[in-house]
Amino acid sequence: MNTSNTSGKQTNVEDQLSKTKLSHFAALLFSAGIPKLTLGIAILLSLISAMAGLVVPLVTGSMIDQFRLASINAAMVLKLVFFFILQAISSGVSYLLLAYVGSRIVSHLRKKLWKKTLALPVPFFDRHRSADLMSRVANDTNEIKLFITDHLIAFCSNLLTVISAVAILFYLDWQMTLIILLALPIGIAFLMPMGDKLYAISVNMQEQLAGLAATLSQVLGEIRLVKSSNSEWREMKNGESDIDGLYRFEMKEARINAVLTPLMTLIMIVLLVVIIGYGGVRVSSGALSTGALVSFILLLFQILFPFSQFAAFFSHLKKVMGATERLRLILEHPPETKTHVQLLPDKQQPMEFRSIRFGYQKEKPILLDVSFTIPHCKVTALVGPSGSGKTTIFSLIERFYEPAEGTISWGDSAIGDFPLDAWRRKIGYVSQESPLMAGTIRDNIIYGREDEVSEEEIIEAARLAYAHDFIHALPGKYETEVGERGIRLSGGQRQRIAIARALLRKPDLLLLDEATASLDSDSEHEVQKALDYLMQDRTTLIIAHRLSTVVRADQIVVLEHGQVTGVGTHEELVHTHPSYKTWAHKQFQFDQFISMG
Repeated sequence: MNTSNTSGKQTNVEDQLSKTKLSHFAALLFSAGIPKLTLGIAILLSLISAMAGLVVPLVTGSMIDQFRLASINAAMVLKLVFFFILQAISSGVSYLLLAYVGSRIVSHLRKKLWKKTLALPVPFFDRHRSADLMSRVANDTNEIKLFITDHLIAFCSNLLTVISAVAILFYLDWQMTLIILLALPIGIAFLMPMGDKLYAISVNMQEQLAGLAATLSQVLGEIRLVKSSNSEWREMKNGESDIDGLYRFEMKEARINAVLTPLMTLIMIVLLVVIIGYGGVRVSSGALSTGALVSFILLLFQILFPFSQFAAFFSHLKKVMGATERLRLILEHPPETKTHVQLLPDKQQPMEFRSIRFGYQKEKPILLDVSFTIPHCKVTALVGPSGSGKTTIFSLIERFYEPAEGTISWGDSAIGDFPLDAWRRKIGYVSQESPLMAGTIRDNIIYGREDEVSEEEIIEAARLAYAHDFIHALPGKYETEVGERGIRLSGGQRQRIAIARALLRKPDLLLLDEATASLDSDSEHEVQKALDYLMQDRTTLIIAHRLSTVVRADQIVVLEHGQVTGVGTHEELVHTHPSYKTWAHKQFQFDQFISMG
C-alpha cells in the first residue's frame, strides 16, 4: 500500500512540470498519430504552389522585356495561365489535406485526453473544476487545430518561398537584395521581445476562459438554487467579473498585435518604396532591365506577404505553447494506481481496517489510527458526528484515495492488490442523493454493466427495487427521459432506480449512505423494502443517521474525531458508550417527533 499522501503527490506533480518547450508541442503532435502520407502530399502540393508562384514573376518579366504585340504568342500566354492554375489548384488541395490532417490529429488528441481524464484519480478532480478540464479538452485542442491548419505548414511553405525568392533576387540584382536583407534583423528585433509577453497573455487568457466556463457551468447546473435564493444579481456580478478579466487579457493581446502588425507593414512599405526608387535608378542607368525590375518587385511581394504572415505564425505559436502547457497537466499526471498483481477478490470475505491514517491535506488528518473489522454477510453501521470520517471511509473503500498509513484488507489480501476495475465491480453504492445520468430510465438502470443486459433482467431488477410499477405508469415507461441529474423524477423514484442499478451489478459489498434520510414517509417505506432485499446475503456498510437503521445493524462502529471509540451492538453500546447513549436518546426523541408529525 502506498504510504504517501495523495493530495501531496498531486501538488508535487503539478509543481514539477517543466516550462513548455517546442519539443513538448512536437511530442504532443506525434503522440496523437500524424497521418504521414497525407501530410507529405499536402507539403508537396504546398511546395508546388510556392514554386509556381515564383515562376510567374520571372515569366512576367520576360514578357515585359520582349514586349511587342507580335511577340505575344499563345504558348507564352498558356504558360502563364498554366502556372496560375497550378498554383491555385495545388494551394486549394493542399489546404484541404491540411484541414484533414489538423482535424485528424486533434480528434485523436481529444480522444487521448478524454481517456486520460477518465483515468485520473479523484484527488485530481478535487483540485480542478470540471469546466476548466472541459475547456482544456475542447478549446485548447482547437487552438492546436487552427495552428496546424492555418499556420504550421503555411509557415514551412512561406519559409521555402522566401529562401527561394531571395536566391532568385540575388541572381537578378545582388545589390538590391542586400537592401532587402537589412530589413530582416530589424523585424526580428521587434518580434522577439513580444514573444514572451504573448506567451504569458495566452496562458492567462486560457485560464480566464476556463474560469468563465466553470462559472457558467456551475450556475446553469444549479439554476434552481440560484433563483430560489434570489441570487441572480450575485451570479451576474460573478459572471461579469470573469468576462471583464477575459476582456482585459484580450485587450492586452490586441495592444501587442496593434503594434506588431502595423510595424511589420510599415517595414514592408518602406522597403518596397526604397526598392522601387533604387530600382528605377538602376533601370535608368541601364544596369537593370525593366522586365527584371518588374520581376524583382513581384518577387519582393512573394517575400513580403509570407513575411507578414510570420508575425501571425509567431503570435499563434505562443498561444499553442500556452495551450500545450495546460494539456500537459492532464497528459503527464499519473493515472489511478494500477496494480501489477492479478489477484481477483473472493466473493465473500471480511474487510479489515488496520491502523488507517488519512487526510485530504497532509497537515489536517481526518482519520487517526482507525481499526475495525466488517464481518462478511453482515450489516455494519457507522455512526458519529459530522466530520468524524464516515464518508471518508467509504471513499477509501472505493479506492478514490489511498491511506497515508495502514492497510485495508479483503480477506488475507490488501484491497490495493486487486485490479481496480475488478475491485470496484464488487461494490454497489447508494447515497442520499443517488445521481442519475441524463438519458432514459433504462440507460440509468444498466449504467455500469459492460455486458449485454436482457429486458427480463432489467424488469426483474426494477421489480425487486419496487420501481417497476411507477416506471410502467410513466408515458414512456423504461424509455422515459430522466432529465439532467434525474430532475424529472422524485427523490424516492431516483433512489429506487439507483437500487435497481445496484441490484443489476450484483455486488458483494454494499455501501449505503443512509439512502432513506431525505425521503418522505411513503417513499421511505418503498425504498426501505427495496434496500432490505438488496442487503440480503451481502456485506453491507451503512452510514447511519437514524436510530431505526442502527438498531437493525449486526454491528455498530462509533467514530469520533477520526477515531473509533466503540464497536458493538446497539444494546451493548447503550450500556458501555456514553456518547452513543446520548446520541441514541436524541435520535429516539427525534424519531418519536417525526412519527407524531
